[in-house]
Amino acid sequence: MNTVILEVRSLADTLADAAHAMKSGRAEREARIGFATPELLWQVLTAKRWELLKVMCGAGAMSIREAARRVGRDVKAVHGDVVALLDAGVLSRAAEGGVVFPFEAVKVEFMLEAA
Repeated sequence: MNTVILEVRSLADTLADAAHAMKSGRAEREARIGFATPELLWQVLTAKRWELLKVMCGAGAMSIREAARRVGRDVKAVHGDVVALLDAGVLSRAAEGGVVFPFEAVKVEFMLEAA
């Protein structure tokens, strides 16, 4: 299954993992998208955007109009959410047009520690 892990981690940790993958020639089995803080993760992954990811998960490329139809929302509002998810690296532009969430599963990871 093609899974993406959305996680809270530092830029240094992300770069260290990328350097390790380059040196070893082996990438991790799962794709990872990192956010600097839990607040940033939840700022990007609003409830409406999460709903959008759910309908796009494993669905292949689709137009913004089709995505809006599937979630029952206004095209302009969905366009704003798509742009935010593109900017965060969660969605990609499809070569054949439209946008794509190229994963079949999503896992969200972060740890809350006592101060």
